[in-house]
Amino acid sequence: MKMTLQQHFAELRRRVLWTLLIFAIAFGIGWFVSPFIQDFLTEPLMAVWPDGKMLYTGLADGVLIQFSLATLLAIIVAIPVVLWHIWEFVAPGLHKNEKQFILPILILSPILFLMGASFAFYILFPFVFKFFVTLNQSAPVPSVLMPAMKDYLSFSIGLLKIFGIAFQMPLVMVLLNRLGVLSRAAVVKFRRYAIVFIFVVAAMLTPPDIISQTILAIPMIALFEISIIFMKKDNS
Repeated sequence: MKMTLQQHFAELRRRVLWTLLIFAIAFGIGWFVSPFIQDFLTEPLMAVWPDGKMLYTGLADGVLIQFSLATLLAIIVAIPVVLWHIWEFVAPGLHKNEKQFILPILILSPILFLMGASFAFYILFPFVFKFFVTLNQSAPVPSVLMPAMKDYLSFSIGLLKIFGIAFQMPLVMVLLNRLGVLSRAAVVKFRRYAIVFIFVVAAMLTPPDIISQTILAIPMIALFEISIIFMKKDNS
């Protein structure tokens, strides 16, 4: 059944309000569970620095951290809801082949983001934080290592975002391929340059040690190769 323009706006308004309600509820829950989130995010550092202490540099740090972590949880909860409402809103106007193409992207995108963030948290973080702690403790002058909590959370959450976005590479490559912008033959031809570029990016995003760089580069190369498999061989 076709809907009038007014009905479309009413439907859009309803879905936006539902999304905002979910966000508000998730924020409220996040406000109370933020200490557990904070403890979870600092666990990789504490695992390699058991006697370590972190610093609050301002009176409002506790409130600001609690607010930012509650917002972070609300965003994580709201994103699948937003994607679902977008799909429900646009799906009736799509052709069958368009649905078969767009729906997997909406499903795989948050999954790949979580995979990237999980990889950073459980695989890379122990090496990165061990490197930083060892480097600071071996300083040539007397020093006390006491990182600011705000700086640590900003750094760690930033890395989680970077890895989550980086793991979207297969979707981007396949999408460009299906749109006729990127051919499979061109990707295969420039594969060696892409691998070098991946290692350069890994060196920029990780501490200056070969282990951390390799830990980031290997899954990115694997995702690159997987992307090639799903790209169309003939764009004509």
